[in-house]
This record gives sequence, C-alpha cells and structure tokens, in this order.
Amino acid sequence: MKDEMDSLLGNQTWELTELPVGKKALHNKWKEGIDYTEIFSPVVKMSTIRLVLGMVAVENLHLEQLDVKTAFLHGDLEEDLYMIQPEGFIVQGQENLVCKLRKSLYGLKQAPRQWYKKFDNFMHRIGFKRCEADHCCYVKSFDNSYIILLLYVDDMLIVGSDIEKINNLKKQLSKQFAMKDLGAAKQILGMRIIRDKANGTLKLSQSEYVKKVLSRFNMNEAKPVSTPLGSHFKLSKEQSPKTEEERDYMSKVPYASAIGSLMYAMVCTRPDIAHAVGVVSRFMSASLKLQGYVDADFAGDIDSRKSTTGFVFTLGGTAISWTSNLQKIVTLSTTEAEYVAATEAGKEIIWLHGFLDELDMLTKGVTIEKLKLCAASIGLLA
Repeated sequence: MKDEMDSLLGNQTWELTELPVGKKALHNKWKEGIDYTEIFSPVVKMSTIRLVLGMVAVENLHLEQLDVKTAFLHGDLEEDLYMIQPEGFIVQGQENLVCKLRKSLYGLKQAPRQWYKKFDNFMHRIGFKRCEADHCCYVKSFDNSYIILLLYVDDMLIVGSDIEKINNLKKQLSKQFAMKDLGAAKQILGMRIIRDKANGTLKLSQSEYVKKVLSRFNMNEAKPVSTPLGSHFKLSKEQSPKTEEERDYMSKVPYASAIGSLMYAMVCTRPDIAHAVGVVSRFMSASLKLQGYVDADFAGDIDSRKSTTGFVFTLGGTAISWTSNLQKIVTLSTTEAEYVAATEAGKEIIWLHGFLDELDMLTKGVTIEKLKLCAASIGLLA
C-alpha cells in the first residue's frame, strides 16, 4: 500500500486544496454525480497482433516487449476533480483539505482514454504514424528499416529489423513513462510466443490457459477428439429447459462461463473451434415463458353486487403485471363475470405482446413462448 502511495505522490497525482463551493469530493472510488464525455479507449486488435507476428516470422524481425508501470497514472485530466485524502495517509494539520487531482487515477472512467491520448501524442511527437486501420498500431520508417509498435493498454510489442533503433525507442519511452523492459517477447495477453529463428517459425500457444479451463470445469481427464463438433451433433431451442425443475437445475450449470472461456481461446489462437463455439453460444439463455392467470368472484361486493377481476402475468416465473379491482358493471352469472375479467386480461396481453415485440430488437436470443391464459371458470373455458 505504501509503495502504491509513494508512486502516486512521486507522479504528483494530486495537490491539497480547499474544496470549492458546489464541488463534491470523491471517496476514493467512483460515484455518480458528474457527467463525462468521451471515455472510450482503443486496444490493438487480435488480428493485428497475429498479422505483425506473421511478418516477424517471415522477415526474421526483432520482437521486443515493454510493460508500462502504473499506466493510468500518466494521463492528464481535462476536468476539475476532487477527492478526500486517502485513509491512513491524511496530512496532519491539513485534515480539512481535499486532493485536487492533477493526473488520472485508477477507477476514473476516463483514466484509460487519458492514458491513450497521452501515449498517442507522444508517439506523434517522436515521428510515428498511427495506422488508420488500427489506432493502436504505430509505424515509423527509416532509410533501410522500420519499426512497428503495438499497444494493448499497458503492454507493448515492438517489431523491427534494426535492434539499435528499437533500443533507441525504448530509451525514449523510458524517459517519458515508467517502463519495464521485458526483452525478447515471450508472452502477450496470455498467449505464449514460441519462436524458432533457425527454422523461421513463430507459434502462439494457449496450452496453459486451456489446461486451467479444463481444470475449472472438472475435465482434466477428458480425452481428445478428432473434431470439435461432429456433423451429427444438433442443438435446438426445443431442448431448452421446460419445467421449473429443469430451469433450476440449469441455473446451477456454468454453461455461459464455459462458453466465455472457450471464446477467448477461439478469438486468440483456435480458429478450429470457432464453428463449435458459435453453435453452442446460441443457447446461452433459455426461452422465457409469458404466462397469465385470470379469475373473478361473482357478486362479491355486498353493497353493489359487482364482481372482482383479478389477474397476474409472469415472465420466466416472475410476476410482472397484476391487478385486483371491482368490475364496472353488474354481471348476471359467474360465466359473465369471468368473461369481463378475461377481457381485461386480454387487453393486458395485447399490450405485453406489443411491448415485447418492440424489445425483441434489444433482447437478441430471448424468445417469448406462446401466452397461456389460465382461467378458473369451466363455463369460460368452454
């Protein structure tokens, strides 16, 4: 904790000041109340990484790696932000003062973007051009060589044919930012880089990651198969849980977590499982059943002899709409009272269906089963 605080103070992340009228001091964590504009920060595309690594193998280029220490602390803030002094590090005699942030800080929404903007400006100042196809890929050409730098938040890969120019770039970066030189790249984003310069090959491996995934889902003893998805293997939404018992059982199965783990391997290094992962990911959520129940008593109100309408609608077993009120007319039979109640429930059905149809564009993969209206009167059902 002290080392982290020393890093913040050394970076002149804040200065102590009185809190201006109308301003709020953050409690060392993000809180609502202040609007911010642009907070998006790009990262290098996985396809870009693979393409550049392919160039490394074909052209036998140098491949170096750097790591930025406390990257988000380097960004400059464009807004006035205040924070209470960190607990355990309050300056004696200045307890009434707050910290006015000079630099970005972990936890701020704009921290990643401010770091990226500062790095991007620096790269332009030293003559690098940002690629339009990928805003986290920077290129600089020399007479007989070139350098490519890839940025993924605080991880950097540097590629080039001239090691002296690469080392010069490392020095420039180290003067501007607190850097850790990792030397020849051996691993990036959980992918192990296996290079054989003599044979001109470079491989990416996620074997350790896959082993961890198998262990997490108790599949250490699983046997290899010849294909990720056999042609005979078919899935349908009709196989989704139908009963409450089946839904309860599936709620305990880490299906989505397993697919997410497979998806990361697929995106990084395993195109061979792309189709299989795509198929099973279509069934991440079970269909939701919209169901309605309606009933009415007959002449239940002693004074007016009016009946009471009652209905409730559930979605996925959760009540979402309900009512219980006197009918506006005096009905002459139980069946008529039920018809009046069913009419009111029918109006609600029409509204719910219309609303769910509109939301269908926002809830991809969630289907609504055909509405079931359950009534108590045999006369009404007849």
